[in-house]
Amino acid sequence: MARTDRLLRLLQAMRVLAAPVTAARLAEETGVSLRSLYRDIDSLRAAGARIEGERGYGYRLLEDDALPPQTLTRLEVEALAIGMAEVRSMGDPALAEAAAAILAKVAATLSGEREQHLLHVISKVYRPDARYPPSEALDVIRRACWREDALAIRYEDEHGALTARTILPLAIVYSERRLIVLAWCRLREAFRMFRIDRIREVSPDGASFRPRRVALLRTYLAQLGA
Repeated sequence: MARTDRLLRLLQAMRVLAAPVTAARLAEETGVSLRSLYRDIDSLRAAGARIEGERGYGYRLLEDDALPPQTLTRLEVEALAIGMAEVRSMGDPALAEAAAAILAKVAATLSGEREQHLLHVISKVYRPDARYPPSEALDVIRRACWREDALAIRYEDEHGALTARTILPLAIVYSERRLIVLAWCRLREAFRMFRIDRIREVSPDGASFRPRRVALLRTYLAQLGA
């Protein structure tokens, strides 16, 4: 891991983990030795980050110059916390982790009063069960959308019949009850919505459709408008 990436990862660990965080815990989180960890903390301090603590006690990030100060109203803080809580309740582990990281980063840039509002919002999201069932295909589909890579899938229709398809994944759609991938289907030569819970197998096809994704999305939206 490049040193810059390691320092950013160390900053994020200090934002997220309950303070004070021991050097051993930070070293484990960033994958370095204790000696390297102490050097990285010294580097962050030299760059302007205010880090309280010392060896044998633990560390606390007081001011984070890596992020600019945020001026959010109390209602904006409330909306942010509710939105991230909803994301965490979806049942998508990758997005849940990202939502927690966003809150930690924003909290690090708020004033003391607004930070307390973020930590103690008056509105709560309660969802006893995840909205969407877990899916091993989701990460593969997400990466393919980002990279504009074609996917080979085996898809089960509502009658239980399996078909082999090659699709160009454009977007993941979070409907009220289901996860869907919007894609261009090469078998049908048309836009199709595939329920992710009905995708039985998925793998990269090895072909790229870059840079067609934006153009395909525009065509799809134009068809919807028509």
